[in-house]
Amino acid sequence: MSEGPKAVLHRYLQVGRDAALWKLEGLSEYDARRPLTPTGTNLLGVVKHLASVEIGYFGDVWGRPFPEDLPWLAEGAAENDDMWATADQSREYVTDLYRRAWAHSDATIGERDLDAPTEVPWWGPQRRHTTLHTLLVHMIAETHRHLGQFDILREQVDGAVGHRRELDNMASGDEAAWAEYRAKLEDVARRFR
Repeated sequence: MSEGPKAVLHRYLQVGRDAALWKLEGLSEYDARRPLTPTGTNLLGVVKHLASVEIGYFGDVWGRPFPEDLPWLAEGAAENDDMWATADQSREYVTDLYRRAWAHSDATIGERDLDAPTEVPWWGPQRRHTTLHTLLVHMIAETHRHLGQFDILREQVDGAVGHRRELDNMASGDEAAWAEYRAKLEDVARRFR
């Protein structure tokens, strides 16, 4: 028996959620938190951000406020407070928050039909009125967009790459083969300096 459309969308969302947490496995607290781009992007912060976004789209938008006080989402919170974990927010706290956000989101998803209407107040007037279907697609896109960041950040930290634990989806090659491949690309790129 094939999955219905809502189950397929939910499965793709869960695959992204699981991959986000997998990208933190085996890292030190420092490596999970350290900013790896000029704009401060860091692995644990992206997990905190994804939890926050789910809480908004599958909680607040549906009149189901999250049962915990999250100061970084409060009126007047500093910009980007959802993009990094403070010293008192452990990795366990952030990853557990993400799982609690999933449960909160999954209750909304399970209780409503794909065509159930809602309103996203922070979207412009032309798109503000939407459906669960649109929000599921939006959250899948948001999660998987950030997985691209996870891939690059994690590779910078320790060279770990791949789509998911059981299937990395990478071309085969050892360290020497990857170095040769990278050198070939660099050679071509230099021709365009």
